[in-house]
Amino acid sequence: MTLIDEYVDTGISGAKDRRPELDRLLTDAHRRHFDSVVVWRFDRFARSVSHLLRALETFRSLGIEFVSLSEQVDTSTPAGKLVFTVLGAVAELERSLIAERVKAGLRNARAKGKRLGRPRSYVDAVEIQRLRTQGASWRAVGAALGVSAATALHASRKGRLKMSVSAEAVSDSI
Repeated sequence: MTLIDEYVDTGISGAKDRRPELDRLLTDAHRRHFDSVVVWRFDRFARSVSHLLRALETFRSLGIEFVSLSEQVDTSTPAGKLVFTVLGAVAELERSLIAERVKAGLRNARAKGKRLGRPRSYVDAVEIQRLRTQGASWRAVGAALGVSAATALHASRKGRLKMSVSAEAVSDSI
């Protein structure tokens, strides 16, 4: 085994997914500068299981073995592959549990009558019509009403539909 380079992020939190030396390591991995990565401990390489698994999956897809000296895990051996598979299963379980919790939370909020999503913006179609007849641009109309030009245009089209229906209803009743 020949040492190609040493990748050490000094003074940078290991909790971050993006670190200069880690980025350089991954770039060199994609360039196939080496065929194995050796670390002292998992937690010196990645602080979260998901980050570790993403990196290990990248290495696996590139044909690069991963060795942790302290945990005695080597992905080139059957036992190392087993540990990698178990870690993957744990991460998948974690993702599934998080998704279940989010869905349960959304169901609970809906059951309590909470409106989800972006709040609607209510715009006066009559005011839009008045501003447009005065020659205001859609951008100016939006700015005057505190909404985007697209929202003002959309509200205007909805308002015209309502006005035309009510005008027909009036003419039918006369």
